[in-house]
Amino acid sequence: MRRLELLAPAKNLTCGMAAIDHGADAVYIGADRFGARAAVGNTVDDIKTLCHHAHQYGARVYVTVNTIIYEDELEDTRQLIERLSAIGVDAILVQDMCTIGMRQAALNSVGRAPMLHASTQCDVRTVEKVNWLRSLGFSRVVLARELTLEEIRHIHQSVPDMEIEAFVHGALCVSYSGVCYASQRCFDRSANRGECAQFCRMPFDLIDANDQMIEEGRHLLSLRDLSQIDSLEELANVGVTSFKIEGRLKDVGYVKNVVSAYSQKLNELIARRPDDFRRSSLGRVDYTFTPNLSKTFNRGFTDYFLHGRHADIASFDTPKALGERVGRVKEVRADSFNVAGTASFSNGDGLCFLNDARHLEGFRVNRVVGNRLFPFKMPNGLRPGTTLYRNNDEAFNKLMNSQTARRDILVDMAFETITDGFKLRLSFDVGGGEPSVTAASTVTFAHQVAKTPQVDNIRKQLTKLGNTPYTCHDLQISAEAASLFMPSSLLSELRRKAVDALMETTLAWHEQEHKREMLGALAVESSATAKAWQPTYEKYTYLHNISNHEAAKFYADHGLAKVDMALEVDANRRDAIVMQCRHCLRYSLGHCVKHGGSAPKWREPLYIRMGDGRRFRLEFKCDKCQMNIYNER
Repeated sequence: MRRLELLAPAKNLTCGMAAIDHGADAVYIGADRFGARAAVGNTVDDIKTLCHHAHQYGARVYVTVNTIIYEDELEDTRQLIERLSAIGVDAILVQDMCTIGMRQAALNSVGRAPMLHASTQCDVRTVEKVNWLRSLGFSRVVLARELTLEEIRHIHQSVPDMEIEAFVHGALCVSYSGVCYASQRCFDRSANRGECAQFCRMPFDLIDANDQMIEEGRHLLSLRDLSQIDSLEELANVGVTSFKIEGRLKDVGYVKNVVSAYSQKLNELIARRPDDFRRSSLGRVDYTFTPNLSKTFNRGFTDYFLHGRHADIASFDTPKALGERVGRVKEVRADSFNVAGTASFSNGDGLCFLNDARHLEGFRVNRVVGNRLFPFKMPNGLRPGTTLYRNNDEAFNKLMNSQTARRDILVDMAFETITDGFKLRLSFDVGGGEPSVTAASTVTFAHQVAKTPQVDNIRKQLTKLGNTPYTCHDLQISAEAASLFMPSSLLSELRRKAVDALMETTLAWHEQEHKREMLGALAVESSATAKAWQPTYEKYTYLHNISNHEAAKFYADHGLAKVDMALEVDANRRDAIVMQCRHCLRYSLGHCVKHGGSAPKWREPLYIRMGDGRRFRLEFKCDKCQMNIYNER
């Protein structure tokens, strides 16, 4: 039986707790520095609070320390990893290899340390790299989003003891993560430092070597959003352990909706195959709403390359959220219009459409009368037959701002007598054939035969678990205990003590699980040959993103003959690859001969050109089915 984990993003403590409450088995969150989303950070105290909330359900907290580290930041990074170790963080996601030694130092200093997860910023796409990372003590890799099912299967079969984490939902980067330098080159904002300026969402002209215009002002690098909710079983079958939702910049409504949708889908899979899979955390969730992925931010969905290359991955018309399709315009008046379709609307809804120039126009609904909508200002270009999308659903947003779920753990309770008082035992099954988590408490009170029946009051007092993570599944009352009198105040005290004891036992069980996994990872590391793979990106060793002396020494010690510093450090390099993409414009425009397209009439090389005139050369590496984008000299 294999544990499956739903991994949710947490912009902040509120989002992290909501993710757990709505069914996430783990959350990933950034600290105040060194996370690959520089715009959002959290205090160590908030992360500690999140750890406590998650651990009571056996859920986990991972912290992103996945930027490259500059020389003057090494000591601050060491201190951060030590503090994260001390508060009980389960894993850190890292990119810079200098963090390996820092994690070991934290283990030596505070006696515990997080597991090491290789961030998607490590650009993990081959068996060789996964093997190498395993030998270094990593227990999990976050695979490149671009991999197919068969590529994931091959990695899992080749390195079966490495946990595989795969993105299943959210925004897509057009470049392999960790090897994108376009934002750094154009705006001095490094994606490897969490400061991406979203170069790939900009409009470009596509021109050939003769300056012939092929496409004008199109969003040629802007991809749709990922959704693999219908492929979770296929992913589990090929070895994926953790299903990751993108979105550390998203709000709590997004987290609630998307986590709920994927959690319910995973539960359906496990219900069909209980002998194969189980959830990696504890408890059940009761929802008060029906999740709908089209209701939250999306650019239209794609399963990307999971089932092989196909055309429907990019959104050349707009990089903005379209949302859900809600119908077609039926009739237009001077101040209003009506819609053909079954959707209902609310005052404040945000609607949009693609105009004749294929540009996205949006507007807000001011008033709704049946299916007639009165915008705050009538948009230009709206005519009968226009397809409408809703990218802001006011009614759904209000629902998301309310209480939408409750998560609890079903406990068995046993109430009985002891020599000088009473005892209450609580327990729950963690599943997978493992022993139950059990705790008990006692109170001293002289046995007195009750004058009236006590069972109903005993049940009432002992099962008041509403402000705890627990719900009573079954309460067994011994015959002797049922015949004796005990004040309600003492029953409540006994219940509180038992709940506190069970919470402490649960947290201790969770920490014991962590130690067991840590020992396993350290055993693999100590027995591995760490130089089994010489890391190299052809001749471009700057792609290792080495930005401090400790990382430089690490790679030199592991066989890298020529150590080039990262582009963020060595700003003089001009002939650099700034993106490596599986997305291919030849293919998207129907001219990939390898995949049955027509031969292009343009003269290569091709260039994409920004509005300010800067241009970037495209290289089509057909042997690797890859498009490289180069900075012009």
